[in-house]
Amino acid sequence: MRIGHGFDVHRLVEGRPCIIGGVTIAHDKGLDGHSDADVLLHAICDALLGAAGLGDIGKHFPPTDNRYKGIDSRTLLQHVVSLLANQAYVVSNIDATVICEAPKLSPHTAQMCSNIAQDCGVDVSQINIKATTTEKLGFTGRGEGIAAEAVCLIEKR
Repeated sequence: MRIGHGFDVHRLVEGRPCIIGGVTIAHDKGLDGHSDADVLLHAICDALLGAAGLGDIGKHFPPTDNRYKGIDSRTLLQHVVSLLANQAYVVSNIDATVICEAPKLSPHTAQMCSNIAQDCGVDVSQINIKATTTEKLGFTGRGEGIAAEAVCLIEKR
């Protein structure tokens, strides 16, 4: 068994959709980035890649590569899972936290868990997503951006 940790941050801007965990959430701002900027899926990708000793998301999907411009981060997660499978690893579990004042994520976490479980080829009971605020402190508290952290456990088949 191997453990991995991932962290990601994206700025909130006007004119972009707010996609978190593969769910488009109604909000006056969206996340800015080269891809769809799904902060949660990026943190999960980094956790999985780190657990397998395969580097990080920037190594596999560099922001300078136009193939990834606007790409759905669920596609990135599916590719990461295939990289793990090539090394004979499977996902045992994922636990993640999204840090933001808004939007409120609790109405969407079940769908996020379902999306992630589907993309990882695991049962939804192996995925846990939480949301928290920073009590209006820092860049997340001011609504300037959203952060996410993820930990995962992978094991050899």
